Amino acid sequence: MPKLFQALLGGLLAMSLVPSAPAADTDFQTTGIQHNMPAFYESLKSRLDFRMAWNPKIKDLSAWRKAGRDKMWELTLQLPDRTPFNAVVLDEQDRGSYVARKVVFNLTADSRVQALMLVPKGKGPFPAALMLHDHGSKFDIGKEKLIETWGNDARLESSKAWAKRFFSEKFPGDELAKRGYVVLAHDALGWGDRAALTFDIQQAVAANSLNLGTSLAGIMALEDARAAEFLAAQTEVDKKRVAAIGFSMGAFRAWQVAALSDAVTAGIVVNWMATTQGLMVPGNNQLKGASAWNMLHPGVLRYLDFPDVASLAAPKPMLFFAGEKDALFPVDAVNASYDKMRKVWGAWKADNKFDARMLPGAHEFVADTQSAAYDWLDKQFK
Repeated sequence: MPKLFQALLGGLLAMSLVPSAPAADTDFQTTGIQHNMPAFYESLKSRLDFRMAWNPKIKDLSAWRKAGRDKMWELTLQLPDRTPFNAVVLDEQDRGSYVARKVVFNLTADSRVQALMLVPKGKGPFPAALMLHDHGSKFDIGKEKLIETWGNDARLESSKAWAKRFFSEKFPGDELAKRGYVVLAHDALGWGDRAALTFDIQQAVAANSLNLGTSLAGIMALEDARAAEFLAAQTEVDKKRVAAIGFSMGAFRAWQVAALSDAVTAGIVVNWMATTQGLMVPGNNQLKGASAWNMLHPGVLRYLDFPDVASLAAPKPMLFFAGEKDALFPVDAVNASYDKMRKVWGAWKADNKFDARMLPGAHEFVADTQSAAYDWLDKQFK
């Protein structure tokens, strides 16, 4: 080894062995986790720039929307699905002005499911609504939360109790069918006929889905889009008038499918919208984590915030409700989302198609709100 190199190496080794000045205890991390988040969560939040969100410099709105949709579908980890639906009606019940059906169809290439469908009597085609159920940590019922079931007393009693708690003892889907709408409700993976999900195993199911190359939230996104396509394809349905409607997690699903699917032409969103900055704060329900897996696409928040994704639905008619007393969604974070979305609809010259309302109530979809929502939808669909 050359003498010069030996001398340099020796000098470097000697330098590395020289003790540094004593450091204070606070010079190293002593707490790694705070509020169920990394202790450096504020630093992480500050780096979220939502780089694909709309801004006034964007003039080609169609290109922006396509790029946002493409990114969203990429992050769902789902492949395009064109599986024939092959629907079969299992049972029917006459409900006066409309008929209730239990129908089985291929939701995806992987899942053949049973759904509830309400079809008005008379000459169609009719306007339609895809009704999307909530989470609620209640898994024995899914579609039955929104449409009154029959033939299963346990589920019927469970769904009636749910309707009493959140819907003024009404079934939102049946209320809409009385107005002349075709209504469809299906179970998300883990609810109702597809049950076996529990609050405690949600994280395991989500992790194992990722280990299988997919995601729980991505499966839900694809299935909701497929359900909208199935509904729009029915002979009784006017495919130009198909709404997505949901409460709580169902509201998340409603604005998401409105953003991702051309089969949906309008949406009603009840009690799920806020900014990430407003949700990721100490004490918020979002930080509990488990139920969030159904609404968490890994990496999406590097590109689009929740209101940014919902804005991909523009310029479709969209109605958003929030409650001043809803402890899950801070009022300031909700209003910030509304302001952000309103600008996107404005850019499309569709200000009159965006409606966002702050109500005095809590986390609920009560009778008065249902009536107001359906009156609004009647006007959009004329």
